[in-house]
Amino acid sequence: MANSATKRHSSRLRRQRRVRKKIHGTADRPRLAVFRSNKHLSAQLIDDDAGRTIASASSLEAEFRKMSGSTVEAAARIGKAVAQRGKQAGVKKVVYDRGGFLYHGRIAAAAQAAREEGLEF
Repeated sequence: MANSATKRHSSRLRRQRRVRKKIHGTADRPRLAVFRSNKHLSAQLIDDDAGRTIASASSLEAEFRKMSGSTVEAAARIGKAVAQRGKQAGVKKVVYDRGGFLYHGRIAAAAQAAREEGLEF
């Protein structure tokens, strides 16, 4: 019998595959993929056609590690940073990929901050 952590992880991967069947990032409209761990959050703008990352931001970066605050505030900073870096790379519209996570808390905060910074999705 699988323990609850294994079941939770496999359920998230199943949701992630279901979402990724419908979402595809292009050069014009890349995929804004968000990953949440227990401590950290990372976001990437991905062009699936070329198979490359256009811009990324993570709470593991030095500039974000030294900041204090709640995890939701940190997620908002990550969303804002990836939006700014994406705009510098010429990205205006994205497709949001929540990666099988519920659209709540840190995932929603990152999306909202990216919207406020000017990304359309």
